[in-house]
Amino acid sequence: MKRGANVALTQEIPSLTGVVLGIRWNSGAERTLADNLVAATILCNAQNRAPSDEYFVFFNQLTSPDMSVAQLNQALGDDREQIEVDLDDVPPDIARIVVTLYINDGVGARRTLGQLRECVIRVLDLRDGQELVRSENLAPPLRSETGICLGELYRHPTGWKFKVIGQGYDDGVRGIAADYGVAL
Repeated sequence: MKRGANVALTQEIPSLTGVVLGIRWNSGAERTLADNLVAATILCNAQNRAPSDEYFVFFNQLTSPDMSVAQLNQALGDDREQIEVDLDDVPPDIARIVVTLYINDGVGARRTLGQLRECVIRVLDLRDGQELVRSENLAPPLRSETGICLGELYRHPTGWKFKVIGQGYDDGVRGIAADYGVAL
């Protein structure tokens, strides 16, 4: 799927109750970049804001407060990171679940996402791991960005949908956090 494209997940698969959001990237020989990439998920209300900082799921906070979203300790298959979402347990006040990738501060600070050869987000059926959606390679247009909003699951009157976003941030996690109301 291309940037901006969306798919009606639960309308097309009415029995779908959970998904795994898989993130893949290839940084070539650039190990420092690969070792400092962080996947994070932000659960947002209808105003596109996280209800509190507890709705920012990443390596220091592996689940949302309601346990509907969890970052897996060990990704399966070729994904570098995976986030499990139990669609039926997502609180009704959560309108979207945004998936991001950013370069952690410190050693990785002098790197950019423009060094990536590949960056893809996938949606898998939680029941059997079948791939439902795969984004295009989001890496080619990246240059100086240190963060990217990969995609989002969102509620629609017809059910859950998924949209590929691919929006880069030159100010990394700080820019992402500011856009979604998360204090760092």
